[in-house]
Amino acid sequence: MYNTALRIVNDTAEAEDVMQEAFIRAFSKIDTFQEKSTFGAWLKKITVNLSLNSINKNSKYQNVSYEDKFKHEVEEDEGIDLKEEEENSKVQKVLKAMQKLKESYRIVLNLHLIEGYDYDEICEILQISSASCRTTISRAKESLRKKLMEDGK
Repeated sequence: MYNTALRIVNDTAEAEDVMQEAFIRAFSKIDTFQEKSTFGAWLKKITVNLSLNSINKNSKYQNVSYEDKFKHEVEEDEGIDLKEEEENSKVQKVLKAMQKLKESYRIVLNLHLIEGYDYDEICEILQISSASCRTTISRAKESLRKKLMEDGK
C-alpha cells in the first residue's frame, strides 16, 4: 500500500500518511466490506482514492516538483546476474521517465501499468468518461515514449 501511495503522491512522508489513513479507514469501516473483491483489492482502492484526494488537496496549496524517489539499491555481494541487472536498469529508466510526466499522465499510467487497473476501474476512480480515460492513457503512453527516447540519446 505504501508503494501504491508513493507512486501517486510522489512524497515519502505523504505516502506514509496516506497508507496509515487507508488502514484506519479500512478497519473502522470493515463492516461495510461486502466481499465482492478481496480485502487487499478493497484496501488498495481506498489507498488510491486517498492518494488522489491528497494530490488534489495539496495542489491547491503548493506547486513543488519532487525528485525521483525510486532507487533500487543492490548489494554488490548479492551476485545478481547481468540480465537481471539490465532489466532493473530498464525499469529504473521507465520509472524515472514517468516521474517527469505531468501529474495527470503519471497518475493514469501508474494506475494502468503498475497497479493493473483496467480502463473501467480507472474511469470510476478518477471520475472521468471512458473516452477521456482512453485518450489520456494514450497521450500519457506517447509522452512516456518521447521522454524515454530523449533520455536514451
